[in-house]
Amino acid sequence: MSGQLILDDGTTVTLRRTARARRMTLRVSGRDGAVTLTLPPRLPEAEARAFLSERSAWLKRAMQGVVPAAAVEFGAALPVEGRALVLTPAPVRRPQIDGEALLLPATRPAAATAAAFLRALAQGRLTHASDRHAATLGLSFRAIALRDTRSRWGSCTHDGRLMYSWRLAMAPPPVLDYVAAHEVAHLAHMDHSAQFWRAVAGLCPDYPQHRGWLRQHGGALHRWQFRADSPRGN
Repeated sequence: MSGQLILDDGTTVTLRRTARARRMTLRVSGRDGAVTLTLPPRLPEAEARAFLSERSAWLKRAMQGVVPAAAVEFGAALPVEGRALVLTPAPVRRPQIDGEALLLPATRPAAATAAAFLRALAQGRLTHASDRHAATLGLSFRAIALRDTRSRWGSCTHDGRLMYSWRLAMAPPPVLDYVAAHEVAHLAHMDHSAQFWRAVAGLCPDYPQHRGWLRQHGGALHRWQFRADSPRGN
């Protein structure tokens, strides 16, 4: 069950009541600035308001740290494999990189075309990396799916299906490779045990650096707003 509170400064706080909550937890999404207060199901709204009042300074700092959304349009500098490429209309039939520019067909919407380009790039890079890491472990996976997920960069199911966010094509190549190593390691260990992290280290020795990059910069990849007609799902 959920509801909303409007604070004095106009901030909207979504109340998320769940039986699993034993105390109140306040969260600000680094991707879109959404504020969520999770609380036990029977806790009075007055206590929620008092809690928010006590945390007002923290909430203000957290909101200031949210990176504003950016439109994917001609002239924007969109990250592609860690490089900022200017989306440039050109007389081309398909997207192509030219120096510091990503040339896009001038007669098509920039956002949809750029999203399709990133998805195709991610498909190729992640398939290659997953194949390589799986071969190293002597394992195999059933399928790869790409989605525009917000809660995770990748996942692995018990039956060997890998899922990745196609926005990984925006990150530096070693970061994408780390995520592939992480998910492929789950083929051997469906947990985050010491054995799992040893497997990740065997596939990607410098994984802490790339994991840290995602923690620090991953939210900025989600700030880019693609139109509704950009590729989503499989």
